[in-house]
Amino acid sequence: MAYYPQQNRKRLTIGADGNALMMLIAVQLMVFVLLAFIKVVYFFTYGGEAGRGHYGQQILHYVMLPASLPQLARQPWALITHFMVHDDVWHILSNMLWLWAFGYIFQDLTGTKKLIPVFIYGALAGAVAYITAFNLIPGLRESLPNAYALGASAGVMSIAIATTAVAPDYRIFPMINGGIPLWILTVLYAIIDLAMIPYDNPGGHIAHLAGAGMGFLFITQLQRGRDWGEWMNNVWDWITNLFNPDRPAKGRSPKSDLYYKATVAPYKKSSNVTQQRVDEILEKIHQRGYASLSEEEKEILKRASKEDS
Repeated sequence: MAYYPQQNRKRLTIGADGNALMMLIAVQLMVFVLLAFIKVVYFFTYGGEAGRGHYGQQILHYVMLPASLPQLARQPWALITHFMVHDDVWHILSNMLWLWAFGYIFQDLTGTKKLIPVFIYGALAGAVAYITAFNLIPGLRESLPNAYALGASAGVMSIAIATTAVAPDYRIFPMINGGIPLWILTVLYAIIDLAMIPYDNPGGHIAHLAGAGMGFLFITQLQRGRDWGEWMNNVWDWITNLFNPDRPAKGRSPKSDLYYKATVAPYKKSSNVTQQRVDEILEKIHQRGYASLSEEEKEILKRASKEDS
């Protein structure tokens, strides 16, 4: 919290422009709904078990992340698609709840430009750790041909750890003895993930821990002045401005477009020396002489003579 300016703490409403958290959750939910619709079509086309089997082989198989390197080489897009895919209602609900809880705090503390880069870095770190574990750890290698990963858990874990690194003493549930420090919940979450490795989905838990490490690394680098997410934001701004008619052409600045090369003058000069004022000064000269004029009145006469010449 110490290295972020206070203006970043502007709270965003659900429909506000630039709300990265809501955009990320919306993308996840839209992908889930789309795949759920396709799954229903397969169910009605082929029947229960057969429909699920065909859906898994023809659709889900190609968007999940394979641990096998030859299979990954045939579908490299899975590095991106796997962290937007959930095949179970409880899986996406739990991930979105954690994403909302930690993402809301993180975005409130750091602004809207850091959330999605942290999520993507964490998800990719989890993917690398997942593939590495199944290819190098002897106890997992036998499951390599059938090992596939999906879900946003590694990215969510990255945001959780990044949030804790930014504000470890941030307190939630204030009604419980003044609140529980965020770092306590995060440490418990990480310990549970570590302890579950031998029992259920070991590759997934390894990916979660890799995402956690990436979230911590992202924030420590940010504190040292290195923003790993800057290039992502620049690319996104470039893409969104491709079809923006108001953006200046390449190599031309708004100043040159709107001022130096403008066909219409930026303002119209109008004199504040009115004929009535000039007549009053001339009348004063007629009655009292030129010596009776003030410096301001003399300046007005001088300007009026220049405009008439």
